[in-house]
Amino acid sequence: MSVHQSAIRWQHNPHATDANTYSRNHCVTLNGDQQVDVSASVEFKGDPSCADPEQMLISAVSSCHMLFFLAIAEFQGYRVESYEDDPVGHLESSNKKGLEITRIELSPRITFGGDKMPDEKAISRIHANAHKSCFIRNSITAEVTINHL
Repeated sequence: MSVHQSAIRWQHNPHATDANTYSRNHCVTLNGDQQVDVSASVEFKGDPSCADPEQMLISAVSSCHMLFFLAIAEFQGYRVESYEDDPVGHLESSNKKGLEITRIELSPRITFGGDKMPDEKAISRIHANAHKSCFIRNSITAEVTINHL
């Protein structure tokens, strides 16, 4: 169907605050030569000025949900003026695997414009369809909830 790729580049450097270990900082290159500075999360000796893989995962889930929401809303004749979300992922211990992102909470705030305005029932249906269709959500085991009201 489609293939997706990125480039990950890491080189050994000393850790900024712990001489007994290495820097976790690395660079991810995406389409259009976009470069994202990434590190481990702060709890795992990462650089707080960089994105961490857990943030990137929850951002991917949120972005995927949003893109499906926008497409479905447009197909149904609704014009979305703005869409904002502050997703939260929970890294927790799991009996089966150790640590994992077990839950992701999406809290989209959406502004509609135009002549056709959806009611809460229509918005809930659009979210349900976006949730069901999201490729990224379908690829992970974490529970994803949408708090939209």
